[in-house]
Amino acid sequence: MLISTTDSIDGGRVLYPIGKIKAASAWHVVQVDGRQSNWRELALRELIRQAEDVDADAIIDVNYETDGVVPVEETGVSLRRILATGTAVKLALAA
Repeated sequence: MLISTTDSIDGGRVLYPIGKIKAASAWHVVQVDGRQSNWRELALRELIRQAEDVDADAIIDVNYETDGVVPVEETGVSLRRILATGTAVKLALAA
């Protein structure tokens, strides 16, 4: 699956858009010590799975955002999730 954060694919031409797709990671504890986690990668994997389900060749305009931090009063833990969005597309075959 080809992925682009812009509206084009290097070396390819978008034949037509299939539609907007979105995916989210699971809710997880907000890291307070600066450690990196793979929540963004997990959201992208789910986005790719959705694109494959509609027979897309690529995903363009990929964007990530944090779905608000939700404090859990009982435990004092704050939760968040990562959203990934994009447009599933079919590419023109190379001549």
